[in-house]
Amino acid sequence: KATAEAFRADGWYRTGDLARLDRDGHVFMSGRAKDLIIRGGVKINPVDVELAMDAHPAVAQSAIVPYPDPVLGERACLVLAMTPGEILTLDAVRAYLDGLGIAKLRWPERLEFVEAMPMTASRKIVKGRLIEQLGLG
Repeated sequence: KATAEAFRADGWYRTGDLARLDRDGHVFMSGRAKDLIIRGGVKINPVDVELAMDAHPAVAQSAIVPYPDPVLGERACLVLAMTPGEILTLDAVRAYLDGLGIAKLRWPERLEFVEAMPMTASRKIVKGRLIEQLGLG
């Protein structure tokens, strides 16, 4: 059934990838549909914040995962694996993102820390396992 649902009626395959096409015809990948956070009906792509946090000198790795909210549906939780000896607060994260010009709509509302991110064999963060590990489901 899942395989049948992955194909559209016209034969195209639904990969779940998010992309945009610029006016020159170039395609830019921007994440995965399953990683979107839907807060109050607004779909928020966490990739910009994750890339910004990965560039922060105190951060070894970052991921943004959803956590349930009774009113808005979902909220954003930033999960950080820190560089040894470094610490960050949610206020410091927000100030950093503000300094980069990232819209407040994209800012995380919660901050959690892990020693290491759960990874696939191809070195991708397993967000589902992270949600389970932190009890965010």
